[in-house]
Amino acid sequence: MHVPDGFINAPVSVAAGVVAAGAVAVSLRGARRELGEGHGGERTAPLAGLVAAFIFAVQMLNFPVAAGTSGHLLGGALAAILVGPWTGVLCIAVVLLMQGILFADGGLTALGVNITVMGVVTVLVAYGLFRGLVLLLPRTRASVTAASFVAALVSVPAAAAAFTALYAVGGTTDVPVSKVLTAMVGVHTLIGIGEAVITALTVGAVIAVRPDLVHGARGLAAPLQLRVGGELVDAAPVARPAPAAARSPKKLWIGGLVTALVLAGFVSFYASADPDGLEKVAADKGIDSKVEDHAAADSPLADYGVQGIEAPRLSGGLAGAIGVGATLAVGTGTFWVVRRRRAHAEPTETTESTA
Repeated sequence: MHVPDGFINAPVSVAAGVVAAGAVAVSLRGARRELGEGHGGERTAPLAGLVAAFIFAVQMLNFPVAAGTSGHLLGGALAAILVGPWTGVLCIAVVLLMQGILFADGGLTALGVNITVMGVVTVLVAYGLFRGLVLLLPRTRASVTAASFVAALVSVPAAAAAFTALYAVGGTTDVPVSKVLTAMVGVHTLIGIGEAVITALTVGAVIAVRPDLVHGARGLAAPLQLRVGGELVDAAPVARPAPAAARSPKKLWIGGLVTALVLAGFVSFYASADPDGLEKVAADKGIDSKVEDHAAADSPLADYGVQGIEAPRLSGGLAGAIGVGATLAVGTGTFWVVRRRRAHAEPTETTESTA
């Protein structure tokens, strides 16, 4: 659902850019808490960059959803559930930035639109619904996986509706909004099923090996309760030595990176070549009649291929691997800085609270 330049006019694009910038600024502050020492950030921080790289890789895997139409992961639900909603927004922003600058995917003037629609809306809708379902369902790992499926499913048509709202205000073509809404929500509901499957499988796989690293699965184990004087009280937890695997996410990090490289560098060659949901709707309804050339169209990695390499498999695979590496580096650097600022702020906060 990467919106190119020319779909939305300049005033609305600027307004969306302001919203996106504000959301990123707020998310930076929120991510400082999510990545803080007291919230398991010593393990979450190094994994947040990997989550961004993994989402970049999976977004290269377009899957067919209807005749002549494909879809791909948006990733907002997955990022929010794995590393937290604030950090999740930053993950999607990093992915979209890398795609726009390096691969000419998603307009640069529409970057604010894309972050708002694919990052902010998906995370808000998915994580809000996810938390509500987790509170209602039994406190089990299966419940977390099921909640992630539903949250991801709903987040995609919600993003399609958000794009339609922006188009209703600032669309550059004269297409009835009702037709755009029906087409966008319809096709993205199908895409949402694929999003839900990918999200649930990924969350379930991580929970199976390292539930302590899944932000949305923290606190799953309900405390043992004892009846004392006719009232139920929480029993004191039994202290147990943490296994080595619980202290270091190194194995999971390496496995995730290898998986992302394989998906982007090899499996992406077999992805569907059909236009995605937005591209298909835009072509069918005439929304793309005023699309503009991408400012980074001459990038050596434009269209997910390495300029100068003729073999499609090698060109696309190398571009995918470079994208994973670049996203991992930028994402990890960003979250490292965020966490460092949190660490520096803690002594000051402690001194102030003591005073």
